[in-house]
Amino acid sequence: MSSDTSDAVVSLEDTEVTFTKGGGGVLKSLFSEPETVSAVDGVSLDIPENDVVALVGESGCGKTTLGKTAVGLQRPTGGSVNYRGQNIWDANDGKGDIDIPFKEIRRSLQIVHQDPSSSLNPNRKVKAIMAAPLKKWQANMDQDDRLNRILQLLERMGMTPPQDYAERYPHQLSGGEQQRVALGRALLMNPDLILADEAVSALDVSLRVEMMDLMLELQDLFNTSYLFVSHNLSNARYLAQQSDGRIGVMYLGHLVEIGPAEEVIKNPKHPYTKVLKWATPDLEATPGKAESPPVRDIDIPDPVNPPSGCRFHTRCPEAREVCREECPQLREGEEHSAACFREDPDHEYWDSPELTEEAFSD
Repeated sequence: MSSDTSDAVVSLEDTEVTFTKGGGGVLKSLFSEPETVSAVDGVSLDIPENDVVALVGESGCGKTTLGKTAVGLQRPTGGSVNYRGQNIWDANDGKGDIDIPFKEIRRSLQIVHQDPSSSLNPNRKVKAIMAAPLKKWQANMDQDDRLNRILQLLERMGMTPPQDYAERYPHQLSGGEQQRVALGRALLMNPDLILADEAVSALDVSLRVEMMDLMLELQDLFNTSYLFVSHNLSNARYLAQQSDGRIGVMYLGHLVEIGPAEEVIKNPKHPYTKVLKWATPDLEATPGKAESPPVRDIDIPDPVNPPSGCRFHTRCPEAREVCREECPQLREGEEHSAACFREDPDHEYWDSPELTEEAFSD
């Protein structure tokens, strides 16, 4: 789903990612079938130029796997992932007509990790860390021009005096400063899309908004898109709202709702999105907001053996018999869409019997 698919930088179509669950020892592997987990199950998503999509959901919902698949760090087991119309993995494997080489795709799709200390070389100064992409992708740039560009970016990121920060090692920086260096290094690749994987969750609350504001400021400067992964609906709402972007909600490998930030927050269509909003205390109060969570069961089903039909039906207080028999899909062509039968006033859901507690124990 996209607000504009004509200029998509990255397009995912019916994308699937399945993992084999390990463990159990040699004997178990010999006498039992391997368990598989569908981390991403049939997700379609278009990310246009200079766009922001914020993915939210509980731990284990598949949002990080989807993000890594979108930027070519995880090979899908089904469906396709295209960069500007070029299948990423066909380019990697040298299959068919290759219009864009994989090397160029790899440069154009970058990631900023949750923990920058694990992705920054502790033995190199900031200026060397940030010079690496310039040396690789702009080999004709001389040493003085590289340093000047690095210093300008450090100053733009609020790391002043930049000459001082350029000479520091990562351990001499705060967590927020390390994250700025990681973001700056990714941007110096001139990427079309950056996966920001929980990029602000490790920061103090007071620094999160500051970091997200910086991301958006630099987005305008570098004309890049963000796929922002977060378990925090408030963070997703802020980044998407400030950029006129979208929020996508994932549940057990499915994209169950996507739309403009304020629409998703003020008028959540999927019952799971309503649970996330209820569980986010710093979102504005809703008149008549229930004191108890709008969910039947707080326990998340086993992803190895997910529920039939709508995967949320075992926790949904609105579930009916058809919900455990059929899996709802996002409605095509809608700016704000949810994979829920309740969104279709003519669906057989409305004539389907309600699920009783006995039905969940069958």
